[in-house]
Amino acid sequence: MKVVIDTSSLMALVRYYLPFDNDDSLKNFIESKIDSGEIIILDKVIEESKYQAKGIILKTLGFLSEKSKHTKSNDLLPDKKFFNMLEHQFCIQVKKAQINATEFENQKRAYLESADAKLILYCKNIKDNDPLGVDKPILVTEETASENDNKLFKKIPLICDILDINTCSLSTLLQSHFNLKLSEFLK
Repeated sequence: MKVVIDTSSLMALVRYYLPFDNDDSLKNFIESKIDSGEIIILDKVIEESKYQAKGIILKTLGFLSEKSKHTKSNDLLPDKKFFNMLEHQFCIQVKKAQINATEFENQKRAYLESADAKLILYCKNIKDNDPLGVDKPILVTEETASENDNKLFKKIPLICDILDINTCSLSTLLQSHFNLKLSEFLK
């Protein structure tokens, strides 16, 4: 299992879990999972984290500043099938109809450079290159499937459903996948 975590989940970790982690055991656990490669942190997520809540993620999780803990996302390029899905399945057609072709191309280009797109492409690459499902990816996000943000492209859980990529929340990851009893970590 490969776990790829987004910015919203790192923010949840910092805001809702670590304030109660008096002896840093949960923080150390997360760092050990990143060091072992079980949790993947993309460079785009780190970049996005710098601008969230005055950089609280990187201040609290100082080890994330080490470039050795980042996975590069520059080479994650969509194939023709992904482009087709982006235009027809991943975008909200009503919103697409409200803009012209040039605006759509600009927003599509910006989306493909976003952390969300890179996370999805990373998981898709793992899945596509592992036909036996040994390293089945899980994308950890606090996003929900409901469309309430007025954006052109669907949210991570909806796109992952289309691509058959598993998603879960941070609490589900910790409790169900890593079998942690949070009461042992949080005081």
